Amino acid sequence: MHVRCVGAIVHDAEGRLLLIRRGHPPGEGLWSLPGGRVEAGESDAEAVARELVEETGLRVEPGHLVGSVERAGPAGVTYDIHDYAAVVTGGTLAPGDDAADARWVTPDELRRLPATTGLVETLTLWKVLPR
Repeated sequence: MHVRCVGAIVHDAEGRLLLIRRGHPPGEGLWSLPGGRVEAGESDAEAVARELVEETGLRVEPGHLVGSVERAGPAGVTYDIHDYAAVVTGGTLAPGDDAADARWVTPDELRRLPATTGLVETLTLWKVLPR
């Protein structure tokens, strides 16, 4: 079974990337892009905006599709994840919902954090992170 998901690639004025530490499985305790499942009747852009408020407290304007990946989930589920560029339009950064923590990180900090499988490699391939 495939489950459509979205993620957000958000940078601040200093070029740091917004990440959340997952508070629940899959990937509990690991750092990842904020995002989640697309709900029935919801567009990807609507899901990005909703998930960002829920997980980080930030309101965003979703932009273009940066890339897509598939990740294996529990019980034979495949997560079909579509990651979009997004720009912060308001709110206050605070972890919520599924996020145990939320913060802005530099590329070097991201490389030292325990991250979800393939995150650093994928963001490097997509030219989101410098090599």
